[in-house]
Amino acid sequence: MVFGNQRRMNMIGYKLFHHRKDGTIGPLFINRTQRIRIGIEYPYKKYLTKGFKFRPGWHVCKQPSAPHLSMKNRVWAKVEFTLMEVLERPETQGGTWYLGSTLKVLELMEE
Repeated sequence: MVFGNQRRMNMIGYKLFHHRKDGTIGPLFINRTQRIRIGIEYPYKKYLTKGFKFRPGWHVCKQPSAPHLSMKNRVWAKVEFTLMEVLERPETQGGTWYLGSTLKVLELMEE
């Protein structure tokens, strides 16, 4: 966890996005209608979504791996984010997750 008087830092990670038929990408579950563009920095906004634990922040993986999720209509992206918190998850859920206060897609990964 990053505590109040520690400096927040930008990091590189990977995020899985919904890849729409029109070519746009967006979040998988929270605020699903949002369109994300490459190279634009997006601050995190709080959304309560029924059926999901409230974890404020962009969810980012250390590696492009989330074995518990389907890859149908989804694409990995290399992203830059401002670190808020580190969450240790089981390897079956991709291992280490990060929560970020900002997110910028750098590039889409090869499918």
